[in-house]
Amino acid sequence: MPLAGPRSRAVFVPDPDTTADSVVISPNDRSKARRAAILTCELCGSTTARTPCGGQLFLSSEVPDGLGMGSSSADVLAAIRAVVDAYGVHLPAETVSTIAVSAERASDPLMFDDRALLFAQREGRVLEDLGDRLPPAVVVGCLTEGATGVDTLELGTHHIRDRDVRVGERLRALLRRAVARSDVALLGRVSTESARYNQRILDKSQLDSLAEIAERVGAVGLQIAHSGNVAGLLFDPNQPGTGDRIRACLFELDRNDIPSTRVFSTRPRSRNGDGDHGRAHRGRSRTPRSDPARQGTRMPSI
Repeated sequence: MPLAGPRSRAVFVPDPDTTADSVVISPNDRSKARRAAILTCELCGSTTARTPCGGQLFLSSEVPDGLGMGSSSADVLAAIRAVVDAYGVHLPAETVSTIAVSAERASDPLMFDDRALLFAQREGRVLEDLGDRLPPAVVVGCLTEGATGVDTLELGTHHIRDRDVRVGERLRALLRRAVARSDVALLGRVSTESARYNQRILDKSQLDSLAEIAERVGAVGLQIAHSGNVAGLLFDPNQPGTGDRIRACLFELDRNDIPSTRVFSTRPRSRNGDGDHGRAHRGRSRTPRSDPARQGTRMPSI
């Protein structure tokens, strides 16, 4: 689900006197981004017939950790793009995806921008391209389970039953139809059922409360991070009275002690606006520096 605003930024300053595995990262706790930078240095060096070198990688992020918002994937992708820019080469999204999975074991498909994809996170490959983008929706974001963080890799893998495959294929067909018709109501149905089905993998004690709120305020559905505790209620922006529904939703969330975070739209972003990643800064016009370390899982409230 596209969300403009929070992002990761990276600056890579090559050092020709070092080897590719000599990447010094700041802050020094971003091991996945460092690994991604090393792999990218090695690949870019072989691609350009230049001796790959390491350097300094400066990383800053506004994406909260552990909530299922793709913080580590954003760090990794920013690091890859910074190195690619420094080497002056182009890598297709599929190659970037392979590097990302090698660096963090499982990745979100951020390198494919806002396209609606069925993506194998642990394999780094697109299983199906459903279309340009999801139907436009207004989302009231919130945090469940006391905004506690989740270690994605600790979730492990789960036995896939025949029933899981049948349910998945049915939801996949409905999602395909929702994207093709830009049907936000159908998107809400699919998202809600998917959220309920994910309970056996990552149980959310407040899911029933969210579903009841969605029904009371006229939301078309709800969505949850399948690997975190961020969630959202979906509204049709073209439905009359959406503003009143959103205000009622915020009131109900507060009444149920579920912190709201932000109201945002999934409409496509400007190619020149906040939705784009920029070229990585080459370090000529200002001194690169890292921002303060990420502040846990805190998010701004409405």
